[in-house]
Amino acid sequence: MDTTVTDRIRNDIQSNDIVLYMKGSPIFPQCGFSAAIVQVLTHLGVKFKGVDVLSDPSIRQGIKEFSNWPTVPQLYVKGEFVGGCDIVREMFQTGELQELLQARGVEVKVA
Repeated sequence: MDTTVTDRIRNDIQSNDIVLYMKGSPIFPQCGFSAAIVQVLTHLGVKFKGVDVLSDPSIRQGIKEFSNWPTVPQLYVKGEFVGGCDIVREMFQTGELQELLQARGVEVKVA
């Protein structure tokens, strides 16, 4: 993998508390899986950076190699890879995602 791509990914996940590598943008997700994670994060009231992998093929491939995870979307919290759609959705449903966010110092809106 190109070191420029690796550096860009590393900078994104170190400079932002929450980063979602996704298809599309938080405003206009381009796949159902990306939309599902955006919905979860929005419901929790957390701010996050969305990175559109469709607009940059090197990032689309690079993030898969960086995380050793074959699919997008991918969620990072405080520099740590959390998982893809199914994992994030399950963690949200069990309350584990909210606990993880709070344990990492991310303020979560409680319903």
